Amino acid sequence: MDKQEFANEKLYQVTMLMARKMHAEGIVSKKEYEQIDTVFREKYHPTFGTLFADISLTSNAERVIYSSERK
Repeated sequence: MDKQEFANEKLYQVTMLMARKMHAEGIVSKKEYEQIDTVFREKYHPTFGTLFADISLTSNAERVIYSSERK
């Protein structure tokens, strides 16, 4: 990956982070989010961003902390 590809990847990831936040807050609909993604995939041609495009990278599941200490 050259410097320009890396820069494009960063720009795409930051842009989509903002778009995901806007979608989560109800500012944009799912359809609008998908349109945003399409536009910025075409603009930035991300290398890794397309790998995760259809996968939710966040979960609403509760976090659990495991400990090896015995009480």
